[in-house]
Amino acid sequence: MGTRRYAMDRGWPFLAAAYAFVIAMCGTTLPTPLYELYQRRWGFSSFTVTVIFAVYALGVIVALLLFGHVSDFVGRRPVLLAALALTAASAVCFLYADGLPLLFTGRTLSGLSAGLVTGTATVAVIELAPARWRGAATLVATVANLGGLGLGPLLTGVLAQYAPTPLRLVFLVDLALVAVAAAGVLAVPETVRATSRPPLRPQRLRVPREMRSTFVAAAMAGFAGFATLGLFTSVTPIFLREVEGERNLAVAGAVVFSVFAMSIAGQLLARRLGERRSLPGGCAVLVAGMAAIAGSLAAASLPLLVVGAVVAGAGQGLSFHAAVAVVTRRSPADRRAEVTSALFVLMYLAISIPVIGVGALSVAVGPRSAGLIFTGCVALLAAATLLRLLRPAAGASRTR
Repeated sequence: MGTRRYAMDRGWPFLAAAYAFVIAMCGTTLPTPLYELYQRRWGFSSFTVTVIFAVYALGVIVALLLFGHVSDFVGRRPVLLAALALTAASAVCFLYADGLPLLFTGRTLSGLSAGLVTGTATVAVIELAPARWRGAATLVATVANLGGLGLGPLLTGVLAQYAPTPLRLVFLVDLALVAVAAAGVLAVPETVRATSRPPLRPQRLRVPREMRSTFVAAAMAGFAGFATLGLFTSVTPIFLREVEGERNLAVAGAVVFSVFAMSIAGQLLARRLGERRSLPGGCAVLVAGMAAIAGSLAAASLPLLVVGAVVAGAGQGLSFHAAVAVVTRRSPADRRAEVTSALFVLMYLAISIPVIGVGALSVAVGPRSAGLIFTGCVALLAAATLLRLLRPAAGASRTR
């Protein structure tokens, strides 16, 4: 026990867990800039691209529902290693992909990996934090999560644009990074004593009646923000090529990275503002971001798309942090995990369902019109959420 405490106080287990979190999440977004190349090679439609992406969200939801609590029973290390193994298997699928079946398989494995690692790595980072990092451990876990998601497209875009074998090299690099992460996880001390076999049944996702109004507002804000993330991590490279006329894959990766970087910045700001201001503020900023994205599609303006990505990312970060905070704070203590899981399931549905709609619309009316319809729908949802949040506040001010 003393040896384990000494190792944790030195800080390297904390850094090893954070690194593993980054690499696992990075693997989930690596294919984003490559969809255009796959599409050209095998001749499938934009709709197929969005379905490939949505399979990932399905894998996340299945893993969250079935395995989200497994590390409480078997320990953090086995689950982290399983997630990294799935990440590696996904990379192998993309490395040897010769058609749609391996692309779908790779995305499914990637989704399962993300569902396993999200909760487990967050808790592991917090538990392994040395005393001097204890107050910032949750923030480090958040940055590792979203930072990894943003680094994936950036890494792929640069390598695919400027290095040889664009459809293979990045996955070889990913396998090397995963191997280092797995070695680190094997060395960290276990923070959970295995007790019994975990129950492999879906977790309940019911919301207590007394907080349903709060939950609906938070879920609406989270849905709008995650739908935006889904758009940027699936079809943005297609928009860049077919609407903006930009074919540089490094640019596509950088645009997607900017969304996640600004999401982190928005969450940092939300910690200072508090949930009461961050939730409606995030919705308002998200509406502005959608307006900029719509303007970029209408005018075929890459700079305006970058502005929209930055603004929308900040709005997503503000509203996401506040939504999670308000739901966890107002949930009954004995049902907090259940209610939070319900919120995350809805958010991952937001990543997939609207994006599939964009893909179908792209086939029917073209990517520009599909993007304009999508941004309009997200803006309306964010605006409706803002009005819902401001109405009780206005009523409260009248009663004071």
